[in-house]
Amino acid sequence: MSFQAYLDNIETKTGLTPRQFIALAEERGFGPGTKATPILQWLKDDYDLGRGHGMALVHVITKGPEISDKHVGQPGAHGDKSDTLWLDGAATNPRP
Repeated sequence: MSFQAYLDNIETKTGLTPRQFIALAEERGFGPGTKATPILQWLKDDYDLGRGHGMALVHVITKGPEISDKHVGQPGAHGDKSDTLWLDGAATNPRP
């Protein structure tokens, strides 16, 4: 599954965009420098998200939308279309 697909699946499951999760995380004091464990626990407790989906959100909460270009443009399930993740919801993504 591509990184963007993880974020889109989280939105489908929770009804919240990645940007909304970032805002909620900031309200809890999470951001750059926060370890993954407390964020993962919050996401599991409040949204029933597993580790894989949780780690996708940990990345955008702690590091922002940029990802490694390792899989960008690659065919297959792990290929992303861009090295910048879309955080404002799948329906508004200009790179569907």
